[in-house]
Amino acid sequence: MSKPGKTGIARIIDAGTYSYKGIRAAWINEAAFRQELCLLLIMAPAALWLGQNATEQAILLASCFVVVIVELLNSAIEAAIDRIGPEHHELSGRAKDMGSAAVFFSLALVVVCWSLIAWQRFG
Repeated sequence: MSKPGKTGIARIIDAGTYSYKGIRAAWINEAAFRQELCLLLIMAPAALWLGQNATEQAILLASCFVVVIVELLNSAIEAAIDRIGPEHHELSGRAKDMGSAAVFFSLALVVVCWSLIAWQRFG
């Protein structure tokens, strides 16, 4: 059974609009997203310089994109939890902490990928 709604190009346009709104909301409301996106914009040219082949460049770029993706998901979790209410709840805190841990591990992935490739090139 298919979902009701738009199909084809109209669906693609709507999806693009929703994505733009999500990116804009994250930019306006999330300092961490702004910082990580700016780092991505700085690190993307560096990845193309540091990587000695397409595979290395892809790994370096992908690790940076993963941070931004995980930050968006973490922000979405936090927004959904905050909508429920301001009072502290153990499960709400756990969900936010797990989202934060996911961001931490995505940042660790960047450090590992960049360090290994830099070590291989310069070490």
